[in-house]
Amino acid sequence: MRLLTEKNIEDIALGAAVLGTGGGGDPYIGMLMARQAIKDYGSVELYTLDELNDDDLIIPTAMMGAPTVMVEKMPNGDDIINAFKSVGKYIGKPIRATMSIEAGGLNSVVPIYVAARLRLPMVDADGMGRAFPELQMVTHTIYGLTATPMSMSDERGNTVLMETVNNKWTEIFARSITVNMGAMAMIALYAATVAQLKECAVAGTITKAETIGRTIRVARALEQEPVETVRAAAGGYVIFRGKIADVQRRTEGGFARGDAFIDGIDAYAGKRLQLSFQNEHLIALIDGVPVVTVPDLIATLDIDTGEPITTEGLRYGFRVAVIAMPCAPAWRTAAGLALVGPRYFGYDIDYVPVEERYK
Repeated sequence: MRLLTEKNIEDIALGAAVLGTGGGGDPYIGMLMARQAIKDYGSVELYTLDELNDDDLIIPTAMMGAPTVMVEKMPNGDDIINAFKSVGKYIGKPIRATMSIEAGGLNSVVPIYVAARLRLPMVDADGMGRAFPELQMVTHTIYGLTATPMSMSDERGNTVLMETVNNKWTEIFARSITVNMGAMAMIALYAATVAQLKECAVAGTITKAETIGRTIRVARALEQEPVETVRAAAGGYVIFRGKIADVQRRTEGGFARGDAFIDGIDAYAGKRLQLSFQNEHLIALIDGVPVVTVPDLIATLDIDTGEPITTEGLRYGFRVAVIAMPCAPAWRTAAGLALVGPRYFGYDIDYVPVEERYK
């Protein structure tokens, strides 16, 4: 166990934005919420799964919706607390801790806010090892864990509690409610015991995010080459460097969808990379040829600072580097690829691990 203080939060949010593959919500907003909660209520205890009892109950907390909306529609804090308490009340058992459901910018630090306000611990794990756009896309689903009871709350005080027959139906109903709540909702779901999480969760993601974020901060202070430093810390590959020539973005069905087109510079001059996203980056093509696909991670970095740029932050003229990182092993199984592989998102391509393409 260790304590998360205000000093940890910036590094966690920054590193989580790299792991979030462009999604998971604006890390700056999440960082402000978490830092203020720790300032007001005190430090948060971060536990590994091995430090808790197998029958301890853990409930993840997160934001759901289009990340582009959150830039202008801030959560008020009470909404996520309402969602968390609603699930706990329905289950009727003591809740030991909260955790991240995905390693995304905002969604890695929202649980820190919940933990601080409610004086609960947080678990150093998540259900993806990255961020994905749909609720059923978690390792919990691979192992047969249910998303419900799930609670959703908005800034007006509305709270919805649901039970569904499977996790895909949870996504379908929750997405409609999210749209009605203004394309953004705060949620609590996937209640599980520590024993179940030891089997299905991706362990150590908060620590990994913090390590990556700290690397970016130190590299900036020491004036080190930022992109290569981040690549090494994340265990990934630089697949492109260029200047953003166009971004086509739209919000529909509760998602931020679109494409970014990047014209190559330096060794990539004369080439064009296309990034397609649905909240998160899904596929990268160079001159029309796929070079990285889900479930592997794709992140865009500011070429001068190494800081990650979310999909809602992509702008014409930005000079960026695109890096790719291997996904958690569970996603490379047949069940994992059926859930989050290229074909699920409509791309008729076989998945090839990024390290095989760039070894």
